[in-house]
Amino acid sequence: MGGVQGREGQKFRLREEEALKYVVVVPDGMGDHPLKELGGKTPLEAARTPNMDFFAKRGTAGLSRNIPKGFVPGTDVGCMSIFGYDPRRYFTGRGPLEAAELGIRLNKDELAFRCNLVTTEGEILKDFSAGHISTKEAGALLRFLDEKLRRAYRGRIRFYAGEGTGYRNLMIVKDGKREAEKAFCTPPHDIMGQPYKRFLPKGRSAGMLVRLMMRSRELFKDHPVNRRRAHEGKGEASMIWLWGQGFSPRLPSYAERFGLKGAVITAVDLVKGIAIHAGLDVIHVPGVTGFFDTNYAGKAEYAVRALRTRDFVMVHLESTDEAGHMGSAKFKVKAIQDVDRFVLGTLKRRLREEFEAYKIMVLPDHFTCVETRTHSSDPVPFLIYSNKEERKGPAKFSERTAAASGIVIQQGYRLMGMFISLSQGGRVRWMEAGPVGVHLTNMPVKLRHIGKGFGRRHPPDTVGSDSIRIRGKK
Repeated sequence: MGGVQGREGQKFRLREEEALKYVVVVPDGMGDHPLKELGGKTPLEAARTPNMDFFAKRGTAGLSRNIPKGFVPGTDVGCMSIFGYDPRRYFTGRGPLEAAELGIRLNKDELAFRCNLVTTEGEILKDFSAGHISTKEAGALLRFLDEKLRRAYRGRIRFYAGEGTGYRNLMIVKDGKREAEKAFCTPPHDIMGQPYKRFLPKGRSAGMLVRLMMRSRELFKDHPVNRRRAHEGKGEASMIWLWGQGFSPRLPSYAERFGLKGAVITAVDLVKGIAIHAGLDVIHVPGVTGFFDTNYAGKAEYAVRALRTRDFVMVHLESTDEAGHMGSAKFKVKAIQDVDRFVLGTLKRRLREEFEAYKIMVLPDHFTCVETRTHSSDPVPFLIYSNKEERKGPAKFSERTAAASGIVIQQGYRLMGMFISLSQGGRVRWMEAGPVGVHLTNMPVKLRHIGKGFGRRHPPDTVGSDSIRIRGKK
């Protein structure tokens, strides 16, 4: 077993124990607030989830704060925390993570922007995905834009179409003075139904970005792709929307950080990008779309196959997040049930068949709220199950039962290390491998009562930097 990195400047080594297989399942944006249309339940509470409930009832549940204070809630920051990397130290932006998946090597003076294709209706931003425009259509529009603008900007900018989902694309900018990095850019999925001009980039170098976005609006207006989509009754790609900029990050590999060889299965480029920067393999599964029609069971089956030659696999699902952005409680409940049935149900059966010892963790990266159709920074529910160390957890896995457990991980990036090292009795076993040689075995968690409930009025973090809190325990 390899090492686990703890506080800055320290490295930890786990006690020798039986080799395990580690599985992390991330239903993106699964967390939510109670909804009137669901009788005061959240979509997770309303969904039928026998497999999540099986693992939760025999495991440990709690809350994890994946979005540090001051960060915009999103898959980029939330998943970086889930992977075990402190966003405050390693996060530079969404764009460079997606660039890694596309095989784009960024030079030191190059800044990567996420470049959505969006639909506007008058002055209103109607759809952040341009009706889930196809990759082929997006490629045609961006090649046209690149041809029209590259000469005008003297080769300083270039556009790249994404893979798998047509609205997720990139713009690379030479920014040696690091000015455009400081522009304040708003994610388009946060402003649907609102006047888009109020949310155009602001701050230093924002003028160039605004001009690019408005110029794309002029150029796309009569493009054959949009004429065809309009004829077919589909949403047009009205313009590009630039956001999520950053320079290339530098992450320690998973082998260095946790001593594990692993892989990731996802349709989302930025999650693939984190995996690539972390030295993890990206497993491509046929039929994966990042939407409601994705190959759920295939993801689970390929995860089991990946574990035959690896220690760790993460399976990321995007459909739950898409349903939240659509504002559909019905679709979100259905997406959660599909994840439970086809992903967790398949894993539950296949892990038993293939491996003697395994652990599974299930958690979203953030909330994607049906009511607001956007993300929130609420601490998310998680469950951890080990087939060799069964415990007594809640009968139903949900935001409410996770909060009732009293366990709160205040720094979500630490949860991965705890998952890997969690031992019997609900405590974390560490062995310091540094020069001091202090032996910290069965380190007790600290206690704090921070009240009941969850959601909009979750209590603020007021107790320093300790990772774990137990709520309501004395």
